[in-house]
Amino acid sequence: MTNELSIGFALVAGLVSFLSPCILPIIPGFLAYLAGSSLDESGSHRKDIFLNSLFFVLGFAVVFAALGVLLNTLLEAIAYDVQIWLARVGGAVIIFFGLYLTGLIRVGFLEREYKFAVTKEFSSRYLTSFLFGSAFAAGWTPCVGAVLGAILGLAATQPNSAFVLLFSYSIGLGIPFLLVGLFASPAARFINKYAKWANYVNIFFGALLIILGILAFTQKLNLIANLEIINQLLLR
Repeated sequence: MTNELSIGFALVAGLVSFLSPCILPIIPGFLAYLAGSSLDESGSHRKDIFLNSLFFVLGFAVVFAALGVLLNTLLEAIAYDVQIWLARVGGAVIIFFGLYLTGLIRVGFLEREYKFAVTKEFSSRYLTSFLFGSAFAAGWTPCVGAVLGAILGLAATQPNSAFVLLFSYSIGLGIPFLLVGLFASPAARFINKYAKWANYVNIFFGALLIILGILAFTQKLNLIANLEIINQLLLR
């Protein structure tokens, strides 16, 4: 049950990364740029934007999946006693990024962009979009860094679930990209109208991270599962 809740949390974390105030407003235009198209509603343009969005998502999904496999391999080989301390470190990391997302602390290196850039456009726009997606995943930016860091911290508390957590995170991040790619023009209007609320989503999620981090640090994550079991019994 705890593992299922962690996977659900990772999915939500991907969505929160998408809703980051520093990236949300530019997404429709960026996807249109990758497709070499515009945001109008013509069928050919919608298809181009969606396909390039798909390859962009595949780019960062491959990087996150590879990172998950690497973490699974490394963390599972660690002795149990070390895993206990690793779980505490992971909990502290989650709390730290939760405090950052709520705005209670400011961290200079998270405010700056550290990222790989794709400076060359290839003959295939799909390949270019895929490489942009890979660079997006590899970049440690204020747009995705805090939430991704929290997921890595959560992975440290559950060594055998690192791949599943990061893959779930990539799904949560990827689905909104695909929806915007499929409905680019109305999505752009919707984002422009409601982007101002994205910051509140980050604050709420940051508060959840703090709670999750405390539970992870004290090795009490199973309490969440116990509460779920109690709720199911009460509803019967």
